[in-house]
Amino acid sequence: EQDAMNPYLLRQFWALTETSQKNLLMSLDDNALVQWLIEQITGQQELDATEVDTLTHYAYAHVPLIRDLAGDH
Repeated sequence: EQDAMNPYLLRQFWALTETSQKNLLMSLDDNALVQWLIEQITGQQELDATEVDTLTHYAYAHVPLIRDLAGDH
């Protein structure tokens, strides 16, 4: 069972997608997009393996929404 996303990480994740270059988000394939998002967040704070795993699953699950949002700008 997936752990719930920490609310702070959740805010950080969506803030990152909001402030990122839209053309960058659109140019990456799904794997690269998820990896890039994880690297940005882990670059700002220490995450344990469970948090990284949870965030990775969350990111994959929300790729279509991230692309929709990036395409709207």
